[in-house]
Amino acid sequence: MLSRRHALATISGALCAAAAPRWVFGAPNGSLEAKDLGTGVVAVSGAGANVVTLKTADGLLLVDGGLASKSGELLDLLDARGGAVRMLFNTSWREGHTGSNEALGTRGAKIAAHVNTRLWLGGDFDVDWEDRHYAPRPAAALPGMTFYTSGSLDFGGRKVEYRYLPRAHTDGDVAVFFPDANVLAVGALLAVGSYPVADYATGGWIGGLEAATRALLDATDGSTKVVPASGAACGRAELEAQLKLCTAVRERVADAYRRGLSFKEFVATNPTQEFEAARGDPSLFLKLVHKGAWPHIRELGGVI
Repeated sequence: MLSRRHALATISGALCAAAAPRWVFGAPNGSLEAKDLGTGVVAVSGAGANVVTLKTADGLLLVDGGLASKSGELLDLLDARGGAVRMLFNTSWREGHTGSNEALGTRGAKIAAHVNTRLWLGGDFDVDWEDRHYAPRPAAALPGMTFYTSGSLDFGGRKVEYRYLPRAHTDGDVAVFFPDANVLAVGALLAVGSYPVADYATGGWIGGLEAATRALLDATDGSTKVVPASGAACGRAELEAQLKLCTAVRERVADAYRRGLSFKEFVATNPTQEFEAARGDPSLFLKLVHKGAWPHIRELGGVI
């Protein structure tokens, strides 16, 4: 059983926008903008992380809620769309995804998340690479529906699938799939135009990101609309590009450990050189990858 520490083209050719600042988690990116993805599913950008909404006769289901500072604006937009928010999925514990938890929890919405996400939201801990302390969130912000594994539910007559991707961005990552709309909301499990975040402080690592990206690819077809935490809906090409990055860098950090290289020596091998034109400065990505791989040294193979 999983523990807190051990804890899924079109539209070919569609590109995910890369407008959000690199490494600024959940940064608001202007006024809110809604994009219709079809079959009652709408993606809202500008709230921090993208918010995906499903509208049914029973009300609204949300995937992620943006930043707390944008929550009022987001809820005003949703109220204008009609229908109360009845359910909210958190794809991870980070603030860009959970900022509306308290407001919606107070309104009576059911908040759903992996059990590890609830533990982090209720925890008192430091993230060393951010040099930041996180205090426990209010009780109203904590998910009331938690799960350990993947599953599905019926919401207003629509099937909703939630898929747990272990130890990737964090140790509580969830992707949410709307099969009849062929829309997959993946949160921070996918980064386009920047590097994915392997947050080792809360259970993520590069090998987990690689496995999660492969699982997400397996869950899509050529017409699936994939909604990342930042940027426009995209498709398989962006997942394939991330898988190539994660596989290459995971192999290179394993080689660095086998050769006994220091972090500085690892960086000097230019392990991301072919990806930098598209993704920018890899400094923090490489720091997270190198330190985060250490607890998984046996999984890397051939090191000890």
